[in-house]
Amino acid sequence: MDWLDALQDLRTRRIPAVVVTMALVRGHAPRNGGAKMVVSPDGVFGTIGGGNLEATAIDRARAMLASGSAEPELLTLTLSDKATTEYGVQCCGGEVTMMLEPMRVVPVVAIFGVGHVGLELARILARHEMDLHLIDSRTEMLAPERVGEPGRDGVFADAVARVRITHSPVPEAALTTLPAGAHVLVMTHDHVEDLAVVDQSLRTDGIRSIGLIGSSSKWARFRKKLTELGHGDADLARVTTPIGVPEVSGKQPAVIAVSVAARILQLIDEAAPVAVAESDD
Repeated sequence: MDWLDALQDLRTRRIPAVVVTMALVRGHAPRNGGAKMVVSPDGVFGTIGGGNLEATAIDRARAMLASGSAEPELLTLTLSDKATTEYGVQCCGGEVTMMLEPMRVVPVVAIFGVGHVGLELARILARHEMDLHLIDSRTEMLAPERVGEPGRDGVFADAVARVRITHSPVPEAALTTLPAGAHVLVMTHDHVEDLAVVDQSLRTDGIRSIGLIGSSSKWARFRKKLTELGHGDADLARVTTPIGVPEVSGKQPAVIAVSVAARILQLIDEAAPVAVAESDD
């Protein structure tokens, strides 16, 4: 498998990786500029020439994966008998500069309820690279004349995200289709549906975060019901309500959407190193 096929396979399987590119070559080196390899937590695909050059790059790439680094790095090595690394000597006589580019797992966000707030929130999140799932029990909320066809027309015509629209008469059933690491946002039109989605989210393995739209009195009722359904304090602590950042206040749908979007983007960034750790299993 070449590096490009390997990278696509890793992205499909939601495994983070680092692309290593021979960016600049001076003098003699095992490979010419432009050579690439892909390093995952437990695999290497392609080659930039072997020896201490490649071993050093792999070691640095794995350190980047372990830390959840998102920024590219440059790594320069001199290939001479006077430059000894942990992996030995490589005396080709040249000097190489490699660029290491992290390819983080594409985040997944699921919005349950595509009403006024849900649609405004989806508009914002669709401008970011992610898998964006929109789930509603009401067919009219997902009608083409309201949401269009993602990637072709309507409000998501120019979406950067991969937008997936799901009509689910039993919304919580859609949780089984979400990839591990999904962030769930609950804002349906019905408190019974909200409760069912939160309850099932707490029972579903791999859900990264659960955010609930609502007031303190709504959460008080939900806490009582969820406790009766068998959830303990640790479970309830996983639910953030009201979801959003307190610095953005207001009750207009667009304002609430901005607040929620800001918080979910924070959570995505905070969760990146955790996603790397899980991929080693």
